[in-house]
Amino acid sequence: MKYTITFLLTIATQMVLAQQSELTTDSSVAIPPVQFDAKGALIVTASATSANNDFDFLAGKWKMYHRRLNKRLVNCHDWTEFVSWDENEPILAGKGNVDTYRTTEMPGMEGQAFEGFTLRTFDPKTRLWSLYWVASNVGVLDPPMVGSFENNIGHFFCKDTYNGKPILVVFRWDARNKERPIWSQAFSTDKGKTWEWNWYNVSERVK
Repeated sequence: MKYTITFLLTIATQMVLAQQSELTTDSSVAIPPVQFDAKGALIVTASATSANNDFDFLAGKWKMYHRRLNKRLVNCHDWTEFVSWDENEPILAGKGNVDTYRTTEMPGMEGQAFEGFTLRTFDPKTRLWSLYWVASNVGVLDPPMVGSFENNIGHFFCKDTYNGKPILVVFRWDARNKERPIWSQAFSTDKGKTWEWNWYNVSERVK
């Protein structure tokens, strides 16, 4: 019996360590350089392989494990971990998808019901994806994140403000393992020269 318990503890420890490694920045993957036009608008160009089925892997139900920076853009090093649940389905004859995100563990709202809704649409002319997010505690759509996938890793960008300061935002979807896709978010205050990662989550499919 003691050998069985030891084996189970070893497996559990390995799983925790694996998850911790997923909820950090993969330094082997670079954020693509950001470009602007003469008026300062973002220039986002689709990858050669961008397609309307790039997000097909997300269809279904998921449990999500999060690691979220407690304070952003103030050199904070403290993180909070929590879980949520997500359900995704395709729409628009395969040119889009939606998902609903739920948790009662959102930092700052612990014990309260929090919901988020994402709409993703694919433009067949530009071959770019636009990702729209709205949270239940705000009720207003964020500016769309625009981008595409290359080699099963997607980068999506937008200009926004945070605490009154102009920033760039990047989402990264790492779908190299489609059974455990990883999402992450970073902010930049210097037009993409440097980035601060502030949120990671890895999704585990619910059977």
